[in-house]
Amino acid sequence: MDTPFDSLTPQRVGAEIREIRKARGLTLNDLSERISCSTAYLSRIELGTARASEQIIGEISSVLNVPQGWFFPNVTGDGPLEQAHVVRAGNRRRLSDMYTRSAAELGFQDELLSSTLSGQCYLILSHFPPATDAPPEPVEGFAFEGEQHAMVLTGHVALRLGDEDIVLGPGDSFSYPSMIAHRFRNHTDAPATMIWAMSPVRITW
Repeated sequence: MDTPFDSLTPQRVGAEIREIRKARGLTLNDLSERISCSTAYLSRIELGTARASEQIIGEISSVLNVPQGWFFPNVTGDGPLEQAHVVRAGNRRRLSDMYTRSAAELGFQDELLSSTLSGQCYLILSHFPPATDAPPEPVEGFAFEGEQHAMVLTGHVALRLGDEDIVLGPGDSFSYPSMIAHRFRNHTDAPATMIWAMSPVRITW
């Protein structure tokens, strides 16, 4: 594993499993049918009243398509509230590794800024590398239920929103219902970054 198996409490590990399961749109029954664990015991693991074995963690990570280390984030701080709710810059987790589309196809890589995926929205930092060649197929926009709010921090990002092409620079912000087809690209030779607030929680693109 990327981090020690006993580095976090069963409650925190169970909560991490529950968050990803829900973000993948799976029920307890759906997940338990794919691993060597009953629904009742899986429920206890998620509630933190039972500790998952390394074998079960491995099976869960395989089914949910996440690195095993995701369930054991690095947490720091003196108090339990700081440990639960503060994410230090060096402890951010990459969301891009769990997407169904590659970073090359999407045109960016995401880091989770929120301490959890269990809320009604979540905060993301996107990194857009400099353009090197034409964007890969497909080039159509994404559309799904929810809403997105964001601001460009550095560089310039091209937003294709519906039938309109919009160039965004540092400090520019936007919000829209994500049912409008949208797509982002960095067409410049300099990197760009953008911070997002998105709802509902989803990790499938």
